[in-house]
Amino acid sequence: MSELLTHALTVDVAAATAAAVAAAVDEASQQADRLLGGRPVPGSARWTAEDGTPTAADREVAAQVVRLRIELAAGLDPIGSLVGLRRWGVTWEVIAKAAGVSRQAAHERWGRRVTAVLDRYGTGDLGGPVADDESDLR
Repeated sequence: MSELLTHALTVDVAAATAAAVAAAVDEASQQADRLLGGRPVPGSARWTAEDGTPTAADREVAAQVVRLRIELAAGLDPIGSLVGLRRWGVTWEVIAKAAGVSRQAAHERWGRRVTAVLDRYGTGDLGGPVADDESDLR
């Protein structure tokens, strides 16, 4: 076996893998924005008109839902999108629809991980407007 092939088989790829995943997640976000017609440019008239309105919040949630769908289709870990969606108050029912699974299945698959991120100190305070739909899924 050549020295180059030996190196190829043994070189540590952890950092390169992390960089590739980060690039894929960033690309998923950009593609989600494109699929939804793009976001208003900060400072533009459209951005100023939407800033702080329900439309701006709807746009953010919709972009995260599309990003979740892209991440799942690409085989990426969707934890960032899931945490973001829960932070925006999105229910497990909506997340389940985006993932193409039942509400119970979505909660069983990701609920503990999302809660661990949102409640890292175990106080029960998830912070923000997290949907109050945990108790009926246990």
